[in-house]
This record gives sequence, structure tokens and C-alpha cells, in this order.
Amino acid sequence: MIDHSPSPPVPSGDRGRLLTLDALRGVAVMAILLANMPGFALPDPAYSNPRAWGGDRAIDIAVWALTEIFVNGRMRGLFSLLFGGSMLLMLQRAEDAGENGATLHLRRMAVLFVLGMIHLSFIWTGDILAHYALVGTIALGFVDMSARRLLVLAVVLTGFSMALGALDCLGLFAAAARDTPQAVALWNAYQAAFGTPGPAVLMPEIIAMRGSWGDATAFRLANNGNPLLDLISIGPETLSAMLLGMAALRSGFLTGQWSRSTYRRCAVLGLGISLPAYAAMAAMVMASGYDVRAVALTQLFLQAPVRLIGTIGYAAFVLLLVRPGGWWTTRIAAAGRMAFTNYIATSVVMTFVFYGHGLGQFAQWHRASIYLLIPVAWALMLAWSKPWLDRFGQGPLERLWRVTARTGLSGR
Repeated sequence: MIDHSPSPPVPSGDRGRLLTLDALRGVAVMAILLANMPGFALPDPAYSNPRAWGGDRAIDIAVWALTEIFVNGRMRGLFSLLFGGSMLLMLQRAEDAGENGATLHLRRMAVLFVLGMIHLSFIWTGDILAHYALVGTIALGFVDMSARRLLVLAVVLTGFSMALGALDCLGLFAAAARDTPQAVALWNAYQAAFGTPGPAVLMPEIIAMRGSWGDATAFRLANNGNPLLDLISIGPETLSAMLLGMAALRSGFLTGQWSRSTYRRCAVLGLGISLPAYAAMAAMVMASGYDVRAVALTQLFLQAPVRLIGTIGYAAFVLLLVRPGGWWTTRIAAAGRMAFTNYIATSVVMTFVFYGHGLGQFAQWHRASIYLLIPVAWALMLAWSKPWLDRFGQGPLERLWRVTARTGLSGR
């Protein structure tokens, strides 16, 4: 049985939805595109290292630095936090309606996993949905915890994630000598993920992405990460954010029940700690000459504690800006209600621009140039989400997910 105490009231929103959650989700699905653009347009290591491809000009380095300081990690953290909060809310409402919430949740995670694997294999290698489905299944075991215990466990898991990252970094540092075949292989693997491996190493990906849809799919199937292994490497971090989201819902933070002064303090503290910390890490990477060890150290270890702090800071900041009935709030919340559809639609559109089955622009733009597509993508999300919802009530993929998960439950 889900613990409903304290049970925050539902703020205004269509059909009993939480406007605060929808608005936060809308901000997240729009802002995460800032982080994902290098993944669509550039070879894999360029996601973390601007010198890997398309990042030699001062403006390219500046764009990388700004993304590192203001975006990376926090928007994925916000998605994870909202996933946990929404999961708990769904379970509560299912039980209030006399349904088996756990069964419904597990069916939803099964469907999400299948859809995520389709996205990962046939559209874009940066999928996060399959991973969320696996972690969301594990998170079900913690739904009866109080907000305080969820918060403590989230902190513990963050520490565990840091420990795993520290082990990875120690292995990389030890391999720097490259004095054994194993050390050489490990060093090269980290270079391919976080370093500057050079054109010869990157050309197979570039050729595949500029080729046919079949070429790109074959490359993805051969080189995609294993979601089960990702569950070990980044699962603790994701679970930490989901549990924090459950605590944030249970405490009333995500529903707008806290005072504005408290949200203001959370925003100032969270952003006041995280933004300078991320700026310092970006400066460290630049000072190292974008050495793979510095990049890996920041990505795998140093960012972990401030990532969640920054996520909470951004969430509080957005909640301060929510204005029920306001044009921007209404449009962004509509994009958030269709976050699943907008997320996949973004992948479809961007891969069409950059991959060979479309315009074939992969690895042909400078890093700064790819961000010129961001305002267009945001305008499309804001323009189509509300009219679609006004007519159909749900996004197409949201409806598919709901109907598929509920098939066979309570005769639905």
C-alpha cells in the first residue's frame, strides 16, 4: 500500500493534472535538446570533448563551456526527478481508483522499455527511455518510504555513484602509461568516449551516419551500449534522482506547495553552488588541454554531487516562474504533457537533418552552428503541443503508452 501522507493537493490543471509537473517537464524536454545536439550532429566523443570534432574555433569552445556550465547533467537530472515524482503520483491515483498500481506501473515500464529499445536501435543511439524503464522498475521497491528516508537514500546512492566513478577514473589514470596491451585497450576505449581519438577512429561512425538508414542502424546495433550494463554504471545516479523526485512530490515541493521564499532560497542555493562548480570544472578541462583524464574525471566523478544540487536549483527556479493561465506557462506545460512525443519527435527531426537518410549533414557543421536549430525546434514544440492536446487530449505516443500498458487491466 502506498503511503499517502502527507498527500499534497493537486494544483489547477486540465483533468486533474499537476501544472507544476507539466511545466517542469516542458522546460526539461526543451532544454535537454541543448545537451543532446552534439549527440545528433557530431561523432560520439564530441559530446563531452569539443576538440574531438567541430570545436576548434573560439565560439565553439564558448558554446561547449556554456552548455557545460548551465545545462549538462541537470536537465537529465530534472527528467529523472520528474520521472520519480510522476511514478509515485500515478501509483497513488491508481490505488485511489481501486486499481493495482504496482501491476500497472510494471506494465508501463515493460512498454517503455520496448519503445526505448526501438528508439535506441532504429532512430538514435542516445536513448534514455530503456534505461528509465529498468531503473523505474527498481524504484518501485522504495515507494512506501517517507520523504526523509527517500532523501537520505538519494544522497547515499549519489555517494555510491561517485565511488563507481572514482574506480573508473583510477583505472584510466593507471592505463595512461600504456605499458601493457590491456592498458592500451583501456586507454583507447576512454579516448573513444571522452578524448580526441582522431579522424581515423571516428570515420566509421561518420560514414555510417552519412550513409543509408540501414548503414546507420547496423552501426548502432554493433556499437550501442547495453542497457543492462548501463544499469550498473549510471543506474545508481538515475535511481538517486528518481528517489529525490518521489521525496519532492511527497513533501509538496513539486506541487508548488512550498512558500515562494523557500523556493527562492532553494534556487539561489542550488544554482549558487552548482553553476560556479560546473564553471570551475569546465575551466579545469580547458586548462588541461581537454585531456581525456580531466574530461573523464569531471564527467564520472566530480559532477555527481553538484548535479542533483543543480537539478533542485533549476526546479525551484522554474516553479517560481510558473504562472497559471499565463501564455508561456500554458504553452510550456503543453509541451511537457507531450514530453514523450516531443522527445522522440526531436530525435526523428534531428536525425533526418544530420543522417544520410535525410540531409546527410552529420559531422559537417561546427559545434556552434548546430545550436541554430534550437529556436526552430522550440518554436515547433510550443506551436503544435497545445493545439494537439486541445483536439486529442493526449500526445500520440503518450496515448500509445497508456493504452498498451492498460490492455488487459480491469477490462480496459
